[in-house]
Amino acid sequence: MKTLYIGHTGETPLGEIWVAVSESGLVAVDFPSTREAFTIALKQRHAAEVVFDLQRTAEAVRQLREYAAGERRTFTLPVDWSGMGTFQQKVLELTRQIPYGETRTYQHLAAQLGNPRAARAIARAQATNPIPLVIPCHRVIGSDGALRGYGAGKGIATKQQLLDLEAHSKPTALDAGKNTP
Repeated sequence: MKTLYIGHTGETPLGEIWVAVSESGLVAVDFPSTREAFTIALKQRHAAEVVFDLQRTAEAVRQLREYAAGERRTFTLPVDWSGMGTFQQKVLELTRQIPYGETRTYQHLAAQLGNPRAARAIARAQATNPIPLVIPCHRVIGSDGALRGYGAGKGIATKQQLLDLEAHSKPTALDAGKNTP
C-alpha cells in the first residue's frame, strides 16, 4: 500500500493549505480544509495510508507559504502524476508552464494539445486538478476573459484573489538564481 505524507502551512493569506507528498513527489494541495477531511479524501482517491509528517512535507509547505505571501513565483517541487490519467497529465503539464502573472484560455490550451475543440475537456481536467497553486489552473480563463470555475478555496473569488496576488507581486530574491525555471 502506498504511503502519503501530509502537512500544512498554518495560517496564510489563502487560509491553511494542506499538502500530501509521496516518495515520488507532490500528490495533492487543498485549501481550505481540515486534517480529517483531507485525510479522508486522500484515502478515497489513492487507497493509501496517510501519515502526518511535517518533516517530509517541509519543502512543499515552505514553497506554498512563500507563494501565498507573494514571495515566490515558481515552484521547484517534483509532482507525482500517478493518480492522474494521461489526458489530465498533458493538460496540467501545459498549465504548469503558464508563467506567473499571465493567463491562457481553455481554447488556447486545447489548440496547444492539437485539438481546438477540446476546450470543455480542458476545463474538466482543470476542475479536477489535485495540485492547485503549484499547477496554476487559476491562470486559465474563458475566451472572453471571464473567470470560469475554480475548485479550491472559495471558488471564483479565490481565483480572482490569486490573479490579483500575481498581478501585484514584485520580484523577490526567490525569483533569482536557483528558483527560476
